[in-house]
Amino acid sequence: MPTAPPALAWSTANCTLGRSLAVLGERWTLVVLREVFNGVRRFDDIRRHSGIPRQVLSNRLALLVDQEILRRAPYRDDGARERHEYRLTPKGFDLYPVLVAIADWGDRYLADPGGPPVEFAHLDCGGVVRAELVCEHGHRVGDPRTVAPRPGSGALPVS
Repeated sequence: MPTAPPALAWSTANCTLGRSLAVLGERWTLVVLREVFNGVRRFDDIRRHSGIPRQVLSNRLALLVDQEILRRAPYRDDGARERHEYRLTPKGFDLYPVLVAIADWGDRYLADPGGPPVEFAHLDCGGVVRAELVCEHGHRVGDPRTVAPRPGSGALPVS
């Protein structure tokens, strides 16, 4: 008889992956972040460049501001009313490795035959930046099958 996975003993009520996906898991949210990371910060520019419907974009920006991933910064073009652009907060900048990891996966499995449309370059040396797994002791993890979940300090038993 097969043994049950150890994870079945842990509650998912306080799962941070689930909480993260509640904020980031909708497709357009990551598209908005892509735009802002690429320097496209104004509502109309984001909408035009990404094709996100106006109301969806408005909702996603509000969510990202509410979650303190983006902040609104006022600007005023000559002769126009004050408007806002969207800037990354420190919490937002911490998502950059997530976007690089998703892009790495997409480049590997979903890119056109000509290759990926964008590369992430290290400004100091020009090298292409990739996401990778590294343990707290500095070991590069090449095979994800050598990584296993275990209860963390906030783990709760299933009740």
